[in-house]
Amino acid sequence: MSKIDKQDQQEAISQRIRYRLQAAGARFHANDNISAFIEDGELDALQEEVQAKLKGVLESLVIDTANDHNTQETAKRVAKMFVREVFRGRYVSMPPCTEFPNVEHLNELMIIGPITVRSACSHHLCPIIGRVWVGVLPNEASNLIGLSKYARLIDWVMTRPQIQEEAVSQIADLLMQKLQPDGLAIVMEADHFCMHWRGVKDSNSKMTNSVMRGSFLTNPDLRKEFLSLMRK
Repeated sequence: MSKIDKQDQQEAISQRIRYRLQAAGARFHANDNISAFIEDGELDALQEEVQAKLKGVLESLVIDTANDHNTQETAKRVAKMFVREVFRGRYVSMPPCTEFPNVEHLNELMIIGPITVRSACSHHLCPIIGRVWVGVLPNEASNLIGLSKYARLIDWVMTRPQIQEEAVSQIADLLMQKLQPDGLAIVMEADHFCMHWRGVKDSNSKMTNSVMRGSFLTNPDLRKEFLSLMRK
């Protein structure tokens, strides 16, 4: 084994991935997808690294993981949860999404939702749980996708540490790219557990925000129709 290979083995997998991102000049914020920079087998190694570091966090919190039967496997469970479940949208490529031509030349408003979404706040990693509505105004050249694909694509964006205002913009950018419609509207309403569980501990607060693109920006009647039908 060469000296370089030995050095690679000793180096943390997260650092190797970070080097690739930095060399490519790629951003790797919490809500970015970095799957293109992760090689086969490295996700398993990354999960093991996260597990080891979470064990250190528990020890720093003065939790006796050696003798407390409730926390002996906590680091392993939480590492799997972060890498494979709640933040998997950072580490896996976009789900398959077959696009169909608009052969019937549909040009009327379509509304999809509410779609349940789950994420975590980038600031405290507390849960964000809410609903999303999508309004689409297609044209003759637009692509169409199946209803389930909206949920899959939105889940891919949301399973990363997010700020709600940025999440709706990311969803809008992705769907505009996929569908190429005349107009697109996204509304998200969510509970933030960084408000419910800590800080002011207000269990009634919700956040609602929207992104309008294309004809939804220029046509107030279309925007009004979407918002009215959405609530029904």
